[in-house]
Amino acid sequence: MNGQALSVRDAIISRRSIKNFNGQPVDPENIAEILEDATWAPNHGNRNPWRFVVAADKAYVKFLDVLRDYGVAKWQDLSEDALEKQMKKFTGPGAVAFVIVPEDARQKERLEDYAAASMFIQNVQLLAWDKGIGTCWKTPGFLDNPKFREELGVKPGERIISMLQFGYFDEIPKAGKRKTLEEIVTYYGQDEE
Repeated sequence: MNGQALSVRDAIISRRSIKNFNGQPVDPENIAEILEDATWAPNHGNRNPWRFVVAADKAYVKFLDVLRDYGVAKWQDLSEDALEKQMKKFTGPGAVAFVIVPEDARQKERLEDYAAASMFIQNVQLLAWDKGIGTCWKTPGFLDNPKFREELGVKPGERIISMLQFGYFDEIPKAGKRKTLEEIVTYYGQDEE
């Protein structure tokens, strides 16, 4: 973020989910480079269980129209002012990528694919952060809206697991509290003496 690449540790510890994007557009080439590098995420059987629908530049403006029309069915009864307030959550980012995974009928493979795609998303977030681009992984209910899925070209047997927002920001949010190592780790066999 200061012109030098972050160490892996620094990227992991300093990255934050950005919720207040400043509306500056994100260059689609930056997103393409981030997605390409992120595909090195570990994935069982090298299945690469992901594909993306990306909206940036003018396509992002079109996506906002789609979101208004199909994505937010629950907002249809809102007043114009209330709808604009809801839409502000989506107008600040400069781009969005939808991460789509197959829903394998076999539970083991389905879980492995979801886990691999989650690692892919973490790679995306860290690579973007290193470029000074913020991200936020969102899972709004409208991802399962049939009309929204159709508009994005999501096929039967696929699931959108992330609406990953990209954008620039003016302020880094404070870190949330994390559990301590003592709260999350039990060392096997330590009580046996």
